[in-house]
Amino acid sequence: MLIDDLREKLKSVEPDVQAIRQFWEQSQSGPKLVTLTNEVNGANFWQHKDRDAISSEYNRLKHLGESFDEITKAYDDNLEMIELFAQNDQELASVESEINQLCRKVKKFKLELFLNQDGDDKYCYMSINAGAGGTESQDWASMLLRMYLRFCEREGFKVDIIDYQTGEEAGIKSATLYVQKKNATGFLRTESGIHRLVRISPFDSNKRRHTSFAAVAVTPEAEDVKIEINEDDLRIDTYRAGGAGGQHVNKTDSAVRITHLPTGIVVQCQNERSQARNKQTAMKLLKSRLYERQEDERRAKEGAVKKQKIEWGSQIRSYVLHPYKMVKDHRTDVESPQPDLVLDGDIMLFIEAALLLDAAATPTK
Repeated sequence: MLIDDLREKLKSVEPDVQAIRQFWEQSQSGPKLVTLTNEVNGANFWQHKDRDAISSEYNRLKHLGESFDEITKAYDDNLEMIELFAQNDQELASVESEINQLCRKVKKFKLELFLNQDGDDKYCYMSINAGAGGTESQDWASMLLRMYLRFCEREGFKVDIIDYQTGEEAGIKSATLYVQKKNATGFLRTESGIHRLVRISPFDSNKRRHTSFAAVAVTPEAEDVKIEINEDDLRIDTYRAGGAGGQHVNKTDSAVRITHLPTGIVVQCQNERSQARNKQTAMKLLKSRLYERQEDERRAKEGAVKKQKIEWGSQIRSYVLHPYKMVKDHRTDVESPQPDLVLDGDIMLFIEAALLLDAAATPTK
């Protein structure tokens, strides 16, 4: 019956609506919007030295507040509506499209609300590095690379592979992606950490179970940040590209590796035919990494940064293919019994749960 379908649709988004209300209350977004509204409408606001930043935050919260009111009211109204017309299929049919649209809006708004940290709206770089373990870990790193490429494809993110270092026998030692879409950082930042794979190794003739590790790091693009880089602090090497993005391998030394000597940070780019363009991209990545390092140092002083090694006990998520099938996120306890789907890019379940966890712990600015 139509009434049962509509009840089920509203029931499916009930946890999302509750999460939205919980976050809105915990973050004190409503009172903050009232304060900003009074400030912006003040007689002398145009003289305020921070008026641009205040106006920007006011407009952001105003938009969120209007969406919050619209969505929560529509949800409550539709709950009442379908019960009021439970015996009238004609009236129920008239609200079906509105309920379908509301369900889509709820999902979209929940993520928009949770992507509230500085830099969440920026493009980002995602690096994947194999852990200790040689071929096993390098193969696992290549599986993660495919997972994220498939996720970005699903979500309509534009991705360039700007560096790709192949493994000796299989897989990759490392890869760096440049992910281009608004909120790319917000969607992907919770994927940073150690990822653990348990499976029967395809490289072990004795068919033993192996555990492999790979590290994922997400760095927001920092184009609008002032970072001074002294040319004398750089060592720039060129080499011939290979692997993904290096189809012109063995033709020219177009790939670029830049080492920032004071910090030891190394960045590489090989996806362009032009050495100059590869250098330009590598410098953008270096700038972002240096800015991230500054932020890490600042947070470390506040006790908010914990260094992780690519090893047992430090993983954020485990992917078990044997002796049973399960993917579990150790931060949120969210699980999926379908690792094949997860490794094919179906990871939004984990991203949403991690964003909710972060949002609950991080008040709105």
